[in-house]
Amino acid sequence: MRNAEYEELPSEAILDHVAPGMHIISPIQNGAPPALLRALDDGAERLEDVTIHQMDPWESLPFMEGAYPGRLRHVDYFLGPGSRKNFHDGHCDLVPVDFAQVPATMREFSPPGLAVTTVSEIDEHGYFSMGTNADYVASFIGQVPFFVEVNANMPRTFGRNHIHLSQVVGVTRNDAPMITVEPPTPGEVDDTIAALIAERVPDGACLQLGVGKLPNAFLSKLTGHKNLGIHTEALSDGVMDLVEAGVIDGSRKTGHPFKHVTTFAVGSGRLMSWLHDNPSVAMLPVDVVNDPRVIGQERNLYSVNATSEVDLYGQAASETIAGHYWSGAGGQADFARGCRFSPGGRGFIVTPSQTSKGVSRITLSLTPGSPVTTHKNIIENVVTEYGIALLRGRSVADRAAALIAVAHPDHRERLSREARDAGLTRRALM
Repeated sequence: MRNAEYEELPSEAILDHVAPGMHIISPIQNGAPPALLRALDDGAERLEDVTIHQMDPWESLPFMEGAYPGRLRHVDYFLGPGSRKNFHDGHCDLVPVDFAQVPATMREFSPPGLAVTTVSEIDEHGYFSMGTNADYVASFIGQVPFFVEVNANMPRTFGRNHIHLSQVVGVTRNDAPMITVEPPTPGEVDDTIAALIAERVPDGACLQLGVGKLPNAFLSKLTGHKNLGIHTEALSDGVMDLVEAGVIDGSRKTGHPFKHVTTFAVGSGRLMSWLHDNPSVAMLPVDVVNDPRVIGQERNLYSVNATSEVDLYGQAASETIAGHYWSGAGGQADFARGCRFSPGGRGFIVTPSQTSKGVSRITLSLTPGSPVTTHKNIIENVVTEYGIALLRGRSVADRAAALIAVAHPDHRERLSREARDAGLTRRALM
């Protein structure tokens, strides 16, 4: 094989490249190669002590459900629709780690012997693109062999997510449709929180935000801004809309000016088309995008991330619901730290004041079973629909009072009493 010439193999050919005890890595979401993962699953009886490492899988396969003990198992770093139930049923493992540290963690504790990924069509120079992804898998390009699954529907993107044919031990084809997600419609609470943050964002700021109702609401409030930039782990439809409107142009960025930096993308079919051959999008490995030292080089980095619960010390539990694991740490703490280094940077942890069942999300103590995702000492602002609680530089008593002030009115009296009983606000009231 040379240049752009190669032989397409059946997906089960991957089994010839899997050794006993091997660790295999697969990307997030659309980057995961469904045909190759199914071939590994179907051939599990030929394998011995093989582990597949992946974050946020969309599809569950029998090996993720504990079907092949001693032969093929799944290790996750951020639960997704394809692994959440399996984890709670005890069939797969979850490794707690900040997103930026996933590649280093894999290298130290489970060095991969093979990487599998979906890729775009090969170009005239002999390169495949990982398309919607770079994430942790791109960090291993040139370091471990790749077996790739070409998909004509995968957009070709640019950055540091290109794999040369010489780095590939096998190629299969599966032109399955991309999984697409339409932008969710924000509610009234989302709009209120979004407006509180948007009015504080200056022209020329660089943005990081997640995917979902509240980030979409936040982006929709920025249509009157100018010269915004993007340095974010997840790129969504809302970013695309502001780029097309000329609001986001990256002209004032410190790192990668005029480029929209991200490590993976998720969204609609329209976003998939927009990404294809778009030179303004830079897909970079997560240990670059989410490195707090890199983040901190951007001026006016505004980070917006959601949580499910904040206690009166200012600790955020963002990976559990009612004390049960739902996702993982992701990059929330990476960007909370990075904002602290960014000149003019600001970090916002956001949450509705209460759940749909009327349970307060501002609590005296985190729900048992809920680990701290983002440490109290690095969270700057907590935002609900009732306002912004500034925590940075404030005493324990002042933090508690600020958080109670943005709690739902139905819970403030109880929270104030609990805070006094716990000694959090006693000094402030004397």
